[in-house]
Amino acid sequence: MEQRDVLVVLYDGVQSLDVSGPVEVFSGAERATPGAYRIRTASLDGAPVRTTSGLTLVPDTTLDAAAPPHTLLVPGGEGTRAPDPRLIAWLRARAPHTRRKVSVCSGAFLLAAAGLLDGRRATTHWVLCAQLAAAYPEISVAPEPIYVRDGDVATSAGVTAGIDLALALVEEDLGRDLALTVARHLVVFLRRPGNQTQFSAQLAAQTAERRPLRDVQQWISENPAADLSVEALADRARLSPRHFARAFRDETGMTPGRYVDRVRLEAARRRLEDTTDGIERISRQCGYGTAEAMRRAFVRVLGASPAEYRRRFRPAPPSL
Repeated sequence: MEQRDVLVVLYDGVQSLDVSGPVEVFSGAERATPGAYRIRTASLDGAPVRTTSGLTLVPDTTLDAAAPPHTLLVPGGEGTRAPDPRLIAWLRARAPHTRRKVSVCSGAFLLAAAGLLDGRRATTHWVLCAQLAAAYPEISVAPEPIYVRDGDVATSAGVTAGIDLALALVEEDLGRDLALTVARHLVVFLRRPGNQTQFSAQLAAQTAERRPLRDVQQWISENPAADLSVEALADRARLSPRHFARAFRDETGMTPGRYVDRVRLEAARRRLEDTTDGIERISRQCGYGTAEAMRRAFVRVLGASPAEYRRRFRPAPPSL
């Protein structure tokens, strides 16, 4: 069996969970299958680093002394805002010689600064996606997925998405059963696909400033099967349809129709993951009316039919 070296880059201002989350996944896989991974941490000078939360991490070695790894893991953190030029130079020189480059959260900015994301599709924490796109226009930034694979580079959204990505890499390396074993030990579900949105409809949209519009947002999320036409929602907000549509867009950043679509998709996805209800019933519960309408929505946004989504991402019951 091939042993895969995983090298984790450390620097002052790193986010501790961006480091420990993926490390726990890979170390769990190593405990389950001895010899699968060798995990090492390294900083520029081999000196301890202080994380954004104040924890101190002691690296195993210096970056220059580290052998080229199979997987290079670059976590995020406040330290990515003004990184040491030596770190960017090391990434530019050494990362191309690794089999797999991985970033968590704002670690994507370090890969980008080293030119490793040029011409690629990538993601980062949703708060930072616009900044990444503006700073590096040569990158195709995807703001919604929790992680993105493009060739030998994988980027992920914030903190817990790094765990999802690490589990996906373990599944790729060692198979689904082993990855599921690790997920169960960490008490997380091996179920989030990379193209799953990294934030809910309520987070994707801004919260409206005016109380009537906020109440409408809440009512939509609680009643996805109701009549959610602009006319019906405007009546609930006691505004004219035209005034309501304009105000909703101005205050939330998206049209009422798009917000409703997101809420219904999210509600259907959760029911597919968490219940055994039939697809016809879920389509009615979530306001699609027919299974075919729901299927079209899933294929358009997630690239999978509801039945395929359930087969792939509904967690299996734990063995007793």
